[in-house]
Amino acid sequence: MTNRRLAVEAWESLFRAQHEVFTEISSDFRGTGLEQGEYDVLLTVTRGPEMTARLRDVTARMLVSQPSVSRLVDRMVVRGLVTKCADPDDGRGALVRATEEGAAAFRVVATQHARTIAERMSRLSDDELEALRGLTAKLRETTG
Repeated sequence: MTNRRLAVEAWESLFRAQHEVFTEISSDFRGTGLEQGEYDVLLTVTRGPEMTARLRDVTARMLVSQPSVSRLVDRMVVRGLVTKCADPDDGRGALVRATEEGAAAFRVVATQHARTIAERMSRLSDDELEALRGLTAKLRETTG
């Protein structure tokens, strides 16, 4: 049986580390013209074939509700960062595609953001990073 006190202490440490690291790396978005949520949408979309992803896939990767993602994508369409159209393979779905402007804005922020993340995570060795990735993946697994 898991040591309850140790489990709570580990959770609190993980939660605080995530909050502190996220706060630090969020500064990468100041003055860029992209919000964190927009970056997250573009991260998923630019990795897709022809810089396109299904809206449901974008939603699945984000940590907010489907209506919030839909509103965010609609605002991004107005700003010219993405386009949105019906999914020809799924009549109820939509495809989101990065525009050249959106992809360019993403690349500018992504370069600095990756640098900041790498600097912060450099406190851990490669072995520790692999262990952390494995442990967090294990925590994210759903049970039956």
